[in-house]
Amino acid sequence: MESGGGGGCGGAKRWGFRPNAAAASAATWSVRGTLNKIRAAVPAGDARVAIPLGNGDPSLFASFRTPAAAEDAVVAAVRSAQFNCYAPAVGIPSARSAIAEYLSRDLPYKLSSDDIFVTGGCTQAVDAVFSILARPGVNILLPMPGFPLYEARSVFSGIDVRYFDLIPEKGWEIDLEAVEALADENTAAMVIINPNNPCGNVFTYQHLAKVAETASKLGIMVIADEVYDHLVFGSNPFVPMGVFGETVPVVTLGSISKRWVVPGWRLGWVAICDPKGILRETKVVDSIASYLNISTDPATFIQGAIPHILENTKEDFFNKIIALLRETADICYNAIKEIECITCPHKPEGSMFVMVKLNISCLEHIHDDVDFCKKLAEEESVIILPGSALGMKNWLRITFAIDPSSLVDGLGRLKSFCRRNAKLRN
Repeated sequence: MESGGGGGCGGAKRWGFRPNAAAASAATWSVRGTLNKIRAAVPAGDARVAIPLGNGDPSLFASFRTPAAAEDAVVAAVRSAQFNCYAPAVGIPSARSAIAEYLSRDLPYKLSSDDIFVTGGCTQAVDAVFSILARPGVNILLPMPGFPLYEARSVFSGIDVRYFDLIPEKGWEIDLEAVEALADENTAAMVIINPNNPCGNVFTYQHLAKVAETASKLGIMVIADEVYDHLVFGSNPFVPMGVFGETVPVVTLGSISKRWVVPGWRLGWVAICDPKGILRETKVVDSIASYLNISTDPATFIQGAIPHILENTKEDFFNKIIALLRETADICYNAIKEIECITCPHKPEGSMFVMVKLNISCLEHIHDDVDFCKKLAEEESVIILPGSALGMKNWLRITFAIDPSSLVDGLGRLKSFCRRNAKLRN
């Protein structure tokens, strides 16, 4: 056999396929990819249970279990045999109507089922909106710190990303002057996350009104990530961005993942909060529907269960979850105040996370936040997300959405680790 043409071991044949560079490096800006690397540092022989303070999935703990009404709705939907078929790409009508009614409770106008697109969790909602906005030269404004999925989706879609700061000294408010300076004629949208992941803040009505005015002035839409809607326990109530839909067109992204503690059910939505019809006039709405025709659907039986989940979940369940998050947020905030190398600029008021600053100069033989998290996992079997994964080097994102006793244990181990690795004072 001649070498060079047949693809043998010593051949010089060149294959034409190559992976997308963005896909090959996806772990660089993936929370999951980063946490997998941190978990890998947990020693196999450690008899202690690893404490997950990195990922916001409280469904692992019995105290956060979803209500029986939601479970019963899913069982009934499966047993009805009415939801074994393909669903319409935009979602089944009853699910769209129920979600429209649910969201309209907090708005000064009514959404219709035509304003709702049912998606496979909020991830597919992001995919849909970013995919239809992608065009040559377009840019989108993202918060820093933010959620890496938005950057990843932008890279895959060829969208230019520009970052505006959230200001820790002002309770993580948006730097609106920076937003104005960043935007140009190719800017399509700005993203806000409220209640906020990763910072744990909740924007006030007054601040959101300024966001709407700024976006309207710039001629851009607001993409409002409200996955943590109503999960607030501080002084600021949750205000949906859609309240300002008369001022600026708003595309709201949401899901049942967090409020009902069912992230694995993968049921989310895109809601068009635009009573003036600007997003229909500019064909954004039609384009979302078209995109969903070539995308996957959430499980039909979960869609079938949604009307009953939204209608039959009692307020007692939500109050219990809020009380539990308030308790664990207090535990987390108070414990962090006792750790010398970590500071928390703003007490969490919502979502399931808090951002804290790491003072590397106080620690011995620890180079940065990633090194800190790997060594913490190795020595204490505690998993925390390094801020570098969110664009904030030498910060940490900690979740408090776990069982209180486990949280106390994990924060105690964190304190011990910091003491053990502290630089000796002269």
